[in-house]
Amino acid sequence: MTRFTSTFERLRADGVCGLFPYLTAGYPDRATSRDLALAALEAGADGFEIGVPFSDPLADGATLQRANARALEGGATLDTALELAQYIRARAPDAPLALMTYSNPLLRRGETGFARALAAAGADGAIVPDLPGEESASLGAALAAEGMDLVQMLAPTSPDIRLARVGALARGFVYCVALVGVTGARDQVAGDLGPFLARVRAVTSTPLVVGFGISRPEHVHAVAAAGADGVIVASALVDLLERSGNDLQAARIYLTEMKAATTRAVLA
Repeated sequence: MTRFTSTFERLRADGVCGLFPYLTAGYPDRATSRDLALAALEAGADGFEIGVPFSDPLADGATLQRANARALEGGATLDTALELAQYIRARAPDAPLALMTYSNPLLRRGETGFARALAAAGADGAIVPDLPGEESASLGAALAAEGMDLVQMLAPTSPDIRLARVGALARGFVYCVALVGVTGARDQVAGDLGPFLARVRAVTSTPLVVGFGISRPEHVHAVAAAGADGVIVASALVDLLERSGNDLQAARIYLTEMKAATTRAVLA
């Protein structure tokens, strides 16, 4: 049983949706990214998506582009993300961790070397936005050999035939993109999220985690009510840090409020 499996089984038994903050490794600096991970754990985070800083994050909007640029300026690399994973693992033995990276950094390391480095850091899998599921077999095999999962991504525009193909490959969880476009906080959750999740659920029993645009407790509530097993909060957290001057207490309070929106009392 993987940490993804055990975590989602626990969440389902508790009747809640999991909260998975996204942390850009090395943002705003290495020490603060570690402190932010601790603040998130104190707020009740169920696991993490750790972003590998990259110069051309094509799936990301302006907020995460800025976060990537600042982390890179501070010297952050793939190794910084691995170190952050290791740091979290030492303090949260059961929390699932997925590294999000674009293809270039992992190909420089080599798929086998990348998988072994992830395993050594205590990670549970990888998310690669610019690697289509149809071209992911070799990386998936390299990760599986180390006991980890390659998380597949699907968008509302994915046709049914692609949903079926990717659903058959799904491991760990399926990253369901909540909207058409790049990352970034939005005012509301897309109205077609429920039907989209139902389409994905029809082709896989793998847990569904929703990301892109989630920024408010009511968004978490809506995502949970739509049938998601987890939610990823990314750009809104960076926006908060930028506004507050990296106030970790503000981040802790915000994530606590987001976590509270996943409880059975809220969903009733």
